[in-house]
Amino acid sequence: MDKDRIKSIVSNRAFVIFNTLFMVAFVVITLYPVLNTLAIAFNDGTDALRGGIYLWPRVFTLKNYITVLHKESIATGAYITVLRTVIGTLAALATNALLAFIVSRKRFLFRSQLSLFWVITMYVNGGLIPTFLLYKNLGLTNSFWVYVIPGMISAFNMLVLRTYMEGLPDALEESAQLDGAGYMTIFVKIISPLCKPVYATIALFVAVGHWNSWFDAMLYNRMSEQYTTLQYELMKLLSSVMSQTTSLESAKNSATSGAVTPNSIRAAATILTMLPIICLYPFLQRYFVTGLTIGGVKE
Repeated sequence: MDKDRIKSIVSNRAFVIFNTLFMVAFVVITLYPVLNTLAIAFNDGTDALRGGIYLWPRVFTLKNYITVLHKESIATGAYITVLRTVIGTLAALATNALLAFIVSRKRFLFRSQLSLFWVITMYVNGGLIPTFLLYKNLGLTNSFWVYVIPGMISAFNMLVLRTYMEGLPDALEESAQLDGAGYMTIFVKIISPLCKPVYATIALFVAVGHWNSWFDAMLYNRMSEQYTTLQYELMKLLSSVMSQTTSLESAKNSATSGAVTPNSIRAAATILTMLPIICLYPFLQRYFVTGLTIGGVKE
């Protein structure tokens, strides 16, 4: 065996070892904050103030979760959050896909000018106060639809869908038109089935945005408790707990065991809010990667 071959084998093995160690370290760095938060969420709050909790709770308790779930408004907020996530995601996906299909057609006039206009809207907006006044005049405040209607059209999502659709072969549309199919038939039966990866990508973007949103509930539905959201209720709960327990001494004086603290409540709320997304993402991960890579390639 010559020296060049030996050098190549050693180099390849060194790369594999280095790459493996790097990926293991990357996974540990990525997962540790989640596992540490999970351990604190299941640990007694007063005991957690001592520190030293890493991957496993030292004094196991469910009181942090009981405290979070005990409020009646949490159930209402969870219902509204799930409802807005489902309806908002489906509405945004349908409207953006239809708009992207129209703009991606080469026969459509002013397609370049409209695309430029939508790009400008990504960088310039009217501001918070004009937006609030607009929603109020439209009757969207103190209603459920303020969560859905404003987010139905997104320039970024539309452009991602348009780029993906432009990469599909024109022969598919031409052959369908020869068979007498209209544009709606082409969109529903030919284009949409081929766009499942990018649809899953956009759906994940929109769903995560709806699930994590709380500012719109505070801004537009603050006086309507029947339209509160889970994130907004958890934010209020965390604020109230922090006002009650502000130091180690007050936590020790409140209870000797089973007490909750801002850190433990924050950890439990974090786990509850991220759990649905963690459960959903593995099913959409392969579509997510494919949608982003293919949607960004042009021949």
